[in-house]
Amino acid sequence: MFSGSTMKELRILLQTSFTLLILAGSSSGQYVSSGPSLRMDQALLTFHNQLKEEVQVFYTSDHCYECVYQHLASVKPNNNNASVVISTKLTLTVRVEPQTRNSTLCRWSQEYGEGGHYSVWIKMSEATGDPSCAHTVAKRPNNAYLPLVVSALSLAIITLLVVAAPYIYRRRRTSTFFKTICCQCTQYSVDNDGADSSEAEHKPTEAKPTRLRSLDTFRGFALTVMVFVNYGGGGYWFFQHAPWNGLTVADLVMPWFVFIIGTSVVLAFRSMQRRGVSRLQLLRKSTWRTAVLLLLGFCFLNYSPRDGPLSWSWLRVPGVLQRLGFTYFVLSLLQTFWRQREIPLTSHHWWNPIQDVILYWPQWLIIILLETLWLCITFLMPVPHCPTGYLGAGGIGDNGLYPNCTGGAAGHIDRLMFGDNMYRYPTCKELYQTTQPFDPEGVLGTINSIVMGFLGMQAGNIIIFYKGRNVQILCRFLVWAVVLGISAAILSKCTRDGGFIPVNKNLWSLSYVTCMGCFSFLLLAAMYFVSDIRGWWGGQPFIYPGMNSIFVYVGHSLLYFPFSWEMHFQQSHWEWLFQSLWGTALWVLIAYLLYRKNFFLKI
Repeated sequence: MFSGSTMKELRILLQTSFTLLILAGSSSGQYVSSGPSLRMDQALLTFHNQLKEEVQVFYTSDHCYECVYQHLASVKPNNNNASVVISTKLTLTVRVEPQTRNSTLCRWSQEYGEGGHYSVWIKMSEATGDPSCAHTVAKRPNNAYLPLVVSALSLAIITLLVVAAPYIYRRRRTSTFFKTICCQCTQYSVDNDGADSSEAEHKPTEAKPTRLRSLDTFRGFALTVMVFVNYGGGGYWFFQHAPWNGLTVADLVMPWFVFIIGTSVVLAFRSMQRRGVSRLQLLRKSTWRTAVLLLLGFCFLNYSPRDGPLSWSWLRVPGVLQRLGFTYFVLSLLQTFWRQREIPLTSHHWWNPIQDVILYWPQWLIIILLETLWLCITFLMPVPHCPTGYLGAGGIGDNGLYPNCTGGAAGHIDRLMFGDNMYRYPTCKELYQTTQPFDPEGVLGTINSIVMGFLGMQAGNIIIFYKGRNVQILCRFLVWAVVLGISAAILSKCTRDGGFIPVNKNLWSLSYVTCMGCFSFLLLAAMYFVSDIRGWWGGQPFIYPGMNSIFVYVGHSLLYFPFSWEMHFQQSHWEWLFQSLWGTALWVLIAYLLYRKNFFLKI
């Protein structure tokens, strides 16, 4: 533990670093005195009209699919001007039209910089005699990515020091160093249930098996990124969920978590089945875990209640933990009733190259039926006042034709079942100006969450089937990644909005599941190779939150200070990024301390 003087020095160092970060953010550029005080992700755009008629300015975002242009400003004639504050998160398309006739004087697309002051001069061109728009920059924008670069370099230096310090220490103790190289013979088990690994069978003369580090590391990595984006991700748009179609960093973490749930179910249940645990006991265990997850999500992590934490007037029924709990329950049923007791590796059949699929044909049949159900409901179910098979966000999207059709069949089913008791601030609300509630953890998307978890089960089956043959395990992972990646490319046509089924986290679309399945197999393969095969990396620091995932997730969702606070410097990303990194680092530190105390929250 730290001494009192050490803690005092550490506290002074942190306070000094925080002050320097804030000063750097606030002094990155002074605003002109005549303009308004701009906040983070904002710029000032001034239109100067030198024409003899009034003009109207409209805008839309390039990330808003076929959206209706929105009114931005009216500029009176004869050298009048109008200033507006615009968002710098996404690329904007701006159009200038005359007041008296329906035509376009000029049109352009541009991504504006944070804190910049821009001018657009609307005048008659001397060369052609037609109206034109000339752009000038009155104040250069700030470097919005400077805080991110500084943070990345700082984390890289810290990581280098953490890695180099043990290496230097081992080099100083030469005898221990060579002994470690010559005698290292770590064995890894395929049982990643904390209570089960200590009871794995081993001979007295053999090294005691340990958990697969790659699974805990993968889980912890996904959880750490999830905590970071839940704390705001520094306010950067790519660390927040996509408005509708497409992918951002925040859209990656939950399917990774679901994938690892499926892998862990296979390995943990196989361990218990080898120890003679009956089906009834497995059912009791999985039912208890599911009930606890549902209660935690329903009662404690229920966002936006109207009359308090346990408000019945507006108690959100769907949720993240509710979906994880239900997905876990279905996967545990598949593993309990349709597992493969024996693995006939010595048998010779035509289907030997795909035996880890064929031998689980009942599970595959159920998953195919579930996915068929999702496709039929999504594309064949009639929705009142909406086109059949609609996958858009509604609102002002699709030329404003379907304003109340957010989510198509998925949104319609949730509104019928839950009414107002669902998420009312979907990610599409700001950009698409939607009015309908839409829950990203709704009923229809849970079907594809189960499919995502089943892909994780397939990874667990591969680890079991090819235990001890690491080349085959890695090859199988890569084959699955290629197959799923090609499927995602075909379904989405490698575009954001123009595919057969766009990649969409809100809907948990089929292309989203295949795309995230591809990423999951690749990431697991990389971690398995680095951690479990080569032993180059022990998974630190991600392995610590990975072994206490429920504690970290529930804790960061419930507790506020000192992990976050009300921000006062909102002109740039410095304070928000510092807060996000600070809160995430604290939870990783807490998970490490719990690991040292051998405390693991299990349900």
